[in-house]
Amino acid sequence: MPVLTRLIPSPVVVDIRPGALDDLASVLCDQRISASGKLAVAISGGSGARLRERLAPALPGASWYEVGGGTLDDAIKLADAMKSGHYDAVVGLGGGKIIDCAKFAAARIGLPLVAVATNLSHDGLCSPVATLDNDAGRGSYGVPNPIAVVIDLAVIREAPSRYIRSGIGDVISNISAVADWELSNRVTGESIDGLAAAMARQAGEAILRHPGDVSQDGFLQTLAEGLVMTGISMSVAGDSRPASGACHEINHAFDLLFPKRAASHGEQCGMGAVFAMYLRGEHEQSRYMAQVLRRHEQPVLPGDIGFSVDEFVQAVEFAPQTRPGRYTILEHLNLSTDQIKDAYADYAKAIGS
Repeated sequence: MPVLTRLIPSPVVVDIRPGALDDLASVLCDQRISASGKLAVAISGGSGARLRERLAPALPGASWYEVGGGTLDDAIKLADAMKSGHYDAVVGLGGGKIIDCAKFAAARIGLPLVAVATNLSHDGLCSPVATLDNDAGRGSYGVPNPIAVVIDLAVIREAPSRYIRSGIGDVISNISAVADWELSNRVTGESIDGLAAAMARQAGEAILRHPGDVSQDGFLQTLAEGLVMTGISMSVAGDSRPASGACHEINHAFDLLFPKRAASHGEQCGMGAVFAMYLRGEHEQSRYMAQVLRRHEQPVLPGDIGFSVDEFVQAVEFAPQTRPGRYTILEHLNLSTDQIKDAYADYAKAIGS
């Protein structure tokens, strides 16, 4: 008998709305994630500690673990601390670093993860990947998808606006990442998952075409949904391909070459996507993406995040080394240093200062 459908790994709960956090305990119980209330909750020392005071009365059976940072060592320490607790699930409550540490720790001790995001800085909140700093710089580790995702838009509004806007660049970069995937399909024969590509691209287009901004719940809802859909698209593909192309190679290059000066993940990915679209010959699309990012106060030129043109050229030249085996417009063109400089000069002129 032919296989007529396929199962898609996805959360059993996606709750995105103002006030969602107030119903966390009942969601966990109703969905049989933790009827006993025995939870291990990973939090940061900042916003997480404040939310602990708010949530502790509703989660009397929870144990709270403060996470020091976003390193592999932090995640391993968290797993070691949690492994003897006989918990039903792990809850990651905070920003990207906390959720990534909680993802890794939950996978290590064999428990489901509930991701409770306090900002919308990047698409990692629902992806099957934990990004953690290690001795070699930064690594990506495969983990199961969260069993539930809870995003309280009222809590999101309290986050620094830069952390919310950063997610805009990350979602919009899907458009460039999918274009790179399609390029590889044409040139190298790499297989492409049409469903994963459609999910990622539509998440990016929804933000690119949305007339609102981060001050509006409607826009925040669309952004949060886009980040969740992007994460699920990676699970469908079994790889980060739907959301990671030349845009993310450029981002990783900044992280590795300038670790103490690098901007946020989403800011660098958004800028990388605009440049990659220009290299691809999609000049009108590149200009439109730059226009939208500027409207959201996101960088499109290296000077916007404190880098010189020469440093940007260095990052673009180094970028293919960050993901060996991945074929994008950068590998396709294989530009020399001088060619990158010339392309950047044309790009900067085309999108304006």
